Amino acid sequence: MGLSAPPMRMGFYSRGEGMGLWTRMKFLMALLLTFMLSKRAAVAEPLNIVLLYADDWRHDTLSCAGHPVVRTPRLDQLAQEGVRYKNSYVTTSICGVSRASLLTGQWMSRHGNPDFKMFTTPWEQTYPGLLRAAGYFTGHIGKWHNGKFPAANYDFARSYSGTHWIKNPDGTSIHVTQKNENDALDFLTTRPKDRAFCLTVAFFATHAEDINPLQYLPQPESMSLYQDAVLPIPRTAGEAFFNKLPPFLANDKNEGRNRWHWRFDTPDKYQSYLKNYYRLCTEVDTACGRVLDELDRQGLRDKTLVIFTTDNGYFHGEHGLADKWYPYEESIRVPLIIRDPRAEPEAGSSRPEMVLNVDLAPTLLGAANITPPATMQGRDLAQLRVKKPAPPWRTEFYYEHSTIKNRDFIPSSQALVRDKEKYIMWPEFGYEELFDLARDPDETENLVSTQPERLPSLRTRFKELQALAK
Repeated sequence: MGLSAPPMRMGFYSRGEGMGLWTRMKFLMALLLTFMLSKRAAVAEPLNIVLLYADDWRHDTLSCAGHPVVRTPRLDQLAQEGVRYKNSYVTTSICGVSRASLLTGQWMSRHGNPDFKMFTTPWEQTYPGLLRAAGYFTGHIGKWHNGKFPAANYDFARSYSGTHWIKNPDGTSIHVTQKNENDALDFLTTRPKDRAFCLTVAFFATHAEDINPLQYLPQPESMSLYQDAVLPIPRTAGEAFFNKLPPFLANDKNEGRNRWHWRFDTPDKYQSYLKNYYRLCTEVDTACGRVLDELDRQGLRDKTLVIFTTDNGYFHGEHGLADKWYPYEESIRVPLIIRDPRAEPEAGSSRPEMVLNVDLAPTLLGAANITPPATMQGRDLAQLRVKKPAPPWRTEFYYEHSTIKNRDFIPSSQALVRDKEKYIMWPEFGYEELFDLARDPDETENLVSTQPERLPSLRTRFKELQALAK
């Protein structure tokens, strides 16, 4: 017996209009398949990628993060168009190691670069290597800091850093941030128009020019910025808080204290040097804005994943320190803004999840529909923005930093970092710290001797995460 339509309207046709039930079912199935294929095609279209990657810039140095002085209007706008992650961290707070973790999606324990050497991960397992193999036009501009720059591994390769002013062949000078901007625009305007692209703009700013006594050298037109501002001095900048550090840090052999003397050891120096640092921030903000404008000019806003982040945080005098390295909040937390055309309903929001720099490589690969290799230890952040409901996410991570020069200069450090507490181990000294971040967000009271009952479980979990990082 053949199938025929019942005596009622069903779908698009009623009985007597020339289409039986079986035919109608095939018709509806074809429509559904067409819809699913069109959706899959829309999802499958790879995004272009622009990574705006600044230096020595901590999580709260943005107007949109509530900073009372610094002005970052273009990055604020990017945050309004995308998502800002309030709890973004690096797994190692130093330039070279953090950049190696960015490229490989791995902890230092796995990628094998403890300072500024080339990492041991094969290039074909890095995000630019995988993207280029998939047909992307890849570019790296600016700072590298992982051994010799592998220019042949990119389609567009211009690496430089170390000074704020660069000599041109004709004898004139150009500011490094202006050169970053010029090169980024050159990449975008000369790239092949028939290929997806991935551009990393690795700004040297706001890194200090360490060998220069002035440290921070902004462009002349920026000098009027913040001229009349009075920068607030951190609550923990005083000598009393410096003396609360572990004894092997609370001395002038410690490089963090040494650089504090370079920049912040008098009130006038603090105001002068930090204003120049903030001027460098605003210059990077302006350069980012011009890159974003060029994407808009080319009609690429809805086809490009844009990320702004930095390689590590930075002490602005807290604990009587300068620079980074140590596992305190100012050093390990970084800004992270992502504008993803796949997640427009969330535009202007901020997210509380604990995200890491090792998450960025799988996130970039996900935007290109490339499955991250098993060697990558991070997670695609699009799972938080695109998947509904969002999957369970991490609430803790393992931090690590190797010894630089010797244990008096920059000692090795390790930590178990959670939202509300932090356990720190200084292995060369067998010294432990424990902070209740809910009650003591400035990390001023070490609870090891007063709350020893908390230590056994923390030590156990610390060792578990340490093993997983390898």
